[in-house]
Amino acid sequence: MPKVTFPRMGESYRAFRMLMNDLGNEVIIPPRPNKKTLDFGVRYSPEFACLPLKILTGTYVETCMSGAELIITSGGSGPCRAGLYGQLHKKILNSIGFPVDIIVFEAPKSHPIDFLRKVKRVNSSRLSYLAIWECVKRGWEKLKYLDDLEKTTHALRPRELKKGSTTKVYREVLEWIDGAYAMKEIHEAGKEALNTLKLVPHDTRRAVLRVGIVGEIYVLLEPASNLEIEETLGNLGVEVHRSMFLTGWTRDNTVKETSGILSVKEAAMPYIPLCIGGHGRESVGHTILYARDGFDGVIQMAPFTCIPEIVARTILTRVSREHNIPVLTFFLDEQTGKAGMSTRLEAFVDLIRRKKNAPVSDNRIIVG
Repeated sequence: MPKVTFPRMGESYRAFRMLMNDLGNEVIIPPRPNKKTLDFGVRYSPEFACLPLKILTGTYVETCMSGAELIITSGGSGPCRAGLYGQLHKKILNSIGFPVDIIVFEAPKSHPIDFLRKVKRVNSSRLSYLAIWECVKRGWEKLKYLDDLEKTTHALRPRELKKGSTTKVYREVLEWIDGAYAMKEIHEAGKEALNTLKLVPHDTRRAVLRVGIVGEIYVLLEPASNLEIEETLGNLGVEVHRSMFLTGWTRDNTVKETSGILSVKEAAMPYIPLCIGGHGRESVGHTILYARDGFDGVIQMAPFTCIPEIVARTILTRVSREHNIPVLTFFLDEQTGKAGMSTRLEAFVDLIRRKKNAPVSDNRIIVG
C-alpha cells in the first residue's frame, strides 16, 4: 500500500484523505504549517522562491520524514512558476535523500488522457472507473460542506455575541464531517454541522464592514500562510468575502469555466486583457466586482516575488482610484509577523470605517 501525501490547504485535507484511502493508499496527513515547516522550506528552497513553494517544501520534508513515498499535487498553466513546482520539489527532495515521486495533475479539460493515466497510478485498489467516480462524488460532497462551513464563519464571526464562540463551534463540527463516510452520512453530518454553527449566538442587526480578500490561491486557502487573517478581521467586526474557494477553483479548472469566473475576467478586461499567470487577473477583476457590490474595502494577499500579483498590485492602485474602493496589499514571506499584520489591519479597518461614516464629499481613497 503506497504511502501518499499532498499539499495542505485549509481543511480540504479531510476530503482528500478519504479519497486517497478509498483508492487503496495509506495517507500521510500533511501537518499544519508552522515555524518548523517554514524553517525546512527556507533551508532547502531557492532564496527568492515564493512563500507557497517554501511552505510546501517544508511540508513535504516533514511528510517524507514520516514515510511518504508519493506526493500528489496539481499543476498550473500560463506564465507562473507554480507549473514547475512539482519538478522542482522532486529535485529538491531527491537531492536531500528522499527518493519520493511526485504526480502532478493538470486540468483534465486540457489534458484528459494524461489525467486518466495519473488517476490509474493512484488507484492502488484497482477500482473500476465507475467505482472511482463514486469515491470522487463522496469526496466532492465533503469538500463542498467544508467550504460552506468556512463561508458561514465569515458571516457569523463579526456578529457573534461572545468573542471566539464561532471558531470554537467551527472546530467541533469539522470533526462531524470528518467522521462521515457514506454519502448519506456526509449529507446528514454536513447539514447538522451548518445548523449547529448557525446557532452560535449572534446579532443579525449589528452593522459590520464588508471586505473582500483577493490574491494567490495558496495564501488565500491556507490560514497558516496568511496568519489567520480572516479570523483576525472577523474579530475586528469585518465580514470577510474570500474571492476563491477550492470547490470554485476546481469547477473552473476541471470541466469549463463558470459564469462567475467569466464575469471576473470580463471586469478585468479593460485593465488586463490577457492571462498574466497565477491569479493576477482575477485579483483585479474581483476587486472591481467588490466595488460594484458596495464592499467597504479589499485586501490583496500576495507571496513576495509573485510576478502576477506584483503586476496586479500596480493596477489595483488605478482600480482603487477609479472605483472608489480602498485596497490594502500584504506581500508575504518568511519574515512576515502576525503582530505587524494585525497592526496594519486595525489601522485599515479604522480608516474604512471612518470613510464609510464620513460625509460623501469627505470620502477618500485608501491604498496601502
